[in-house]
Order: sequence, then C-alpha cells, then structure tokens
Amino acid sequence: MKILVVDDEKNIRESVIKFLTINGFEALPANNGLAAKRLMEENVFDACIMDLKMPGMDGLELLGWMKNEGPSLPVIMISAYQDVKDAVEAMKLGAKDYIVKPFDPEELLLRLNRIIEENMTKMRISSMNYSGSSMENFIGNGTKAREIKKTIGKISGTKANVLITGESGTGKEVTARMIHNLSDMKGKPFVAINMGGIPDNLLESELFGYEKGAFTGAEARKTGLFELAKDGTLFLDEIGDLPMHLQVKILRTLQEKKIQRLGGLQVIPINSRIISATNRNLEELIKENKFREDLYFRLNIIRIELPPLRERKDDITALAEYFINKFNTSMDRKIKALTKEAIERLMSYDFPGNIRELENIMERAFIFCESEIIDARDIDLKEKKTKHIKSGRLKDMEYEAIVEALRRWNGNRTHAAKELGFTRRTLINKIKEYGIEE
Repeated sequence: MKILVVDDEKNIRESVIKFLTINGFEALPANNGLAAKRLMEENVFDACIMDLKMPGMDGLELLGWMKNEGPSLPVIMISAYQDVKDAVEAMKLGAKDYIVKPFDPEELLLRLNRIIEENMTKMRISSMNYSGSSMENFIGNGTKAREIKKTIGKISGTKANVLITGESGTGKEVTARMIHNLSDMKGKPFVAINMGGIPDNLLESELFGYEKGAFTGAEARKTGLFELAKDGTLFLDEIGDLPMHLQVKILRTLQEKKIQRLGGLQVIPINSRIISATNRNLEELIKENKFREDLYFRLNIIRIELPPLRERKDDITALAEYFINKFNTSMDRKIKALTKEAIERLMSYDFPGNIRELENIMERAFIFCESEIIDARDIDLKEKKTKHIKSGRLKDMEYEAIVEALRRWNGNRTHAAKELGFTRRTLINKIKEYGIEE
C-alpha cells in the first residue's frame, strides 16, 4: 500500500513516514499542497494523510482540487487546531477522517486501515453492481473472435471453472464478465480481484474475510470476496501472482466448497463459479515449483486462450469504431470515422499492449484530432517496440516492450507497468525473470 504524507512540519512528516514504513506501508513525503499535487499526478496512492494548515496550497485547497480534477482516494486530515468548522468543510470536500495533533500513531494507523478497508469495500460493491455486458461486448467478427464467442456460448450454461489466458490487454476481464452475464448467474454478484494488485499480507483477509479481534486492527467483522460472490462469480485476475501459501488454501476451498473467516469458527458454504485469468505461463510456473499443479487442474476445467491483437487484425477496425463511440460520449465529441490512411497505419502496427494500447492510441487521437475525421497524422504510435527483435519470439517481444517502457519512464516502474498493462508486482517479477538492468 502506498500512502502520501503531506505536512509542512518536517518532524511530523518524517515521524509518520517512519511509523508507516515499520508497519509495512510504502510512504512518500510532500511538504505542501503543491508538492502533493505533483506527486499525485505522477503516482498511484492508496490513501493520503494531509495537514490542514500549510503555506501555499493548504489542505482544503488540495482536497478541492482532488474532488474536481485529481485522483479519488481516501484522505485523513490532520490539524493542530480543533476547529469544528474546518473539520466539517474537510468532510464536505471528501476527507474520510479528521484527527487533531498531537495524536497517537497507533490511533492514526487504525484510522488509516479503516478508511483503506472502506475504500476497498466500495470498490468491491462497485464490481458487484457492474451493469454487465453481453456477447456484443466482445468486439470483432474475425475468425478467432467468432471461435471465442462460440466457446463462451457453450460454457455459459455450466458452472465449470474457467481459466482465461493471454497477454496483458487482450480482454480477459471482459471475457469473464461475458461468461457471467450469459449464464444463469446473471443478476447475481460478479466479484473481481486482482491478485497482483493487493499486498500479500492483505490478500488472505480480502479473499476470506475476518472476525472482529482476529488480529490487531480488526475492529469489526469483514466479509471476504468468496462470501460476497456466493452463488455468483468470483473472478481471480493475475492468478499466476498468487502466493504459494494461499494456493493451498484456495485449493482446499475449491475442493470443500466452504470457507472460514480468519479468526472464525463458522463454516460458510460457497457456491460461486471461479473464473481465473493470467498473462503468465502457468505450466512453466509449475515446473519451477511456483504454482501448484493440483490447483492448476482445479482452475483449468475449461481453457480460453485470448489471442494478441496482432493475431486478429481483422478486428482492429471494429475495435477502433467502438472506441470512437466511447470517446464521443465521454469527451462530448462528434468524430465520425477514420480515414483509410489512419486505418492502414493502425493495421501496420503490432500492438504489444494489445486492445488496451489501441484504446490509449484512440484516446490520444481524440485529443489531437481537430476535425470530425481521424487522419493518419492523428494516430500516434510512438516507436514500434519490436523493431530490434530478430527472433520474433513472444518472450523477446515482451522483453523489448519492458525495456522500452522503462526507458521512456526513466525507470519509473509504476508508470511503465501502467503503460504495459501489468501490475507493478508483475513488472518487478518480469524484470527479475529477464535480468533487466535499469
């Protein structure tokens, strides 16, 4: 978890950061609102602790910017002044909590964990209430797209576990949602979790929940995702990043069809369908003793391999048109189409970032297009990441893409991972796997 600490008092700022680091957080400092604003524009944070009174942009001004333009993340406001009016104003602007200096660090930690948990719960509920998609949302009518749609149609009437594999950005979650929404479970919860996006020490409690008092900071019972997905679908994204000790527990859960919350004695039956996804080679991970073979067989009842976009170029035009409609709505534009030259430019590209990269390219095209037609000059493909590749093997392409992304972002792993469609943890694993020197 990454926390931004904003305070103009150096001693307080450094003390809070040291305390958070000891307790397993990654914390970055900012000595005023403007510095915090820059950091928020360059990083992804899970929460923010900010002072109210600061020179330049103060806490209330920073909250106002976050509410209107900045990132949406939970905030604890701290102040040396016990002013009810300021506290109310901070809450109106989006602060989740307010604490007065001097404060007990343990109390701050409890409140921080609480607002992070509340934010995670909000995201889980958002996933459950997703309006859903239908078969039409798997855009394209090329040969491979038709085969995938046919497979989804066949398996949607069953509750068999499904493993979706493919490179990052190929549409694994879209496929999972389609399976759910075409099944008898449509209208029941679809709960998604990215295994690579949650720290190992929080992942178990996210999946299984916990009882009050199960550990320090467990102030109330928490319902886990397995329980939330009861009778619906639980989508385990980035399953290849699952720690070994949790692989054992999930295998037992799939075998016994029941769970227990951490610190609890009650046995809770589950009847959810499990759809998992990964961009990693699970067979290789099994050989390296990094993934359990018995869990693999439990997850891999039905396998759907999503092809990279470079292998389904007959769908590029349809996908581009879909993004035109999407961005016309979100940006209030009236772009009508792409020129023949623009389409040819897209067709000449290999899309190492797949559909997600095409979406980013189309979004940039909307920003720079000055007419109602997107021309080739509006299509910014940067440089081809595969231009130095000789063998053409998938791993070579991935290696080059990672090296180029890290170079463009001056070694910033968070930004590089976002561009590549990886989680930060997945990128770190791949850097180690390929022996990339930054």
